[in-house]
Amino acid sequence: MRLFIVTNLRPTLMLFTALLFGSAPQIAAAEDVPQPQEYPRILKAIEQQGLTILGEMKVPGGLRAFAAKAGAQPLALYLTPDGEHVVVGTLVDAAGQDMAETQLKEMVEAPISEEGWQKLERSTWVKDGSPNAPRIVYVFTDPNCPYCHQFWKSARPWVEAGKVQLRHVMVGVIRQDSPAKAAAILEAKSPEEALAENEHKYEDGGIAPLETVSPAMAEKLEHNATLMTELGFSGTPAIVFRKADGSIGQMAGLPQDAALEMILGSR
Repeated sequence: MRLFIVTNLRPTLMLFTALLFGSAPQIAAAEDVPQPQEYPRILKAIEQQGLTILGEMKVPGGLRAFAAKAGAQPLALYLTPDGEHVVVGTLVDAAGQDMAETQLKEMVEAPISEEGWQKLERSTWVKDGSPNAPRIVYVFTDPNCPYCHQFWKSARPWVEAGKVQLRHVMVGVIRQDSPAKAAAILEAKSPEEALAENEHKYEDGGIAPLETVSPAMAEKLEHNATLMTELGFSGTPAIVFRKADGSIGQMAGLPQDAALEMILGSR
């Protein structure tokens, strides 16, 4: 078995990859893993480097395992018995089976919580539709995103009928002038009209970007981008909505046909 040990925690940790190849006999059955009241100190240090710790997993071999994310990238972290080192990568048995794959997938793809919905409510967004619409849908939107533009067009029948209010959580991540365009929308006298202007003029380049983005606005856009990553998305459009049963649904990318009705409801 080859171990790659992380001892010096630096910003490059997010790019660290490692494999634990099992060349020994079959690993023994998993034992119960103690559930700590708080994460070990080294994991707290790792979180300060930009990783998000999602929780502890059960694996064989005597290691403690934790699910984590670097942005939208899932990672498995393995704590050595001395509690002072972390292995970042994959733990496999003699047959090549990943010992944490299923657990990691489930934890990374866990539904967005009510707390996540509340964070969306507190984010910087542009209202698109009636304030009395019975259905609210959040969508992370970049002014230069062609799929965001297509979603905006596809949603018009629901929005114009007063059935749905889209809340565009503005980000600037696609092109160099995306932050300046997002700022132009958010700082307009009527952000809702500025958003519509960007969409109506999209084929001709959209809204004119601001010459300068204020530090305060840059901070708001950065917060929105961080929230997008925190909720498990890596690009736009990223959509969060309430399902028919009241639970929170999510979709990355452009929804079509049945998916569109699942998000927006019946016409």
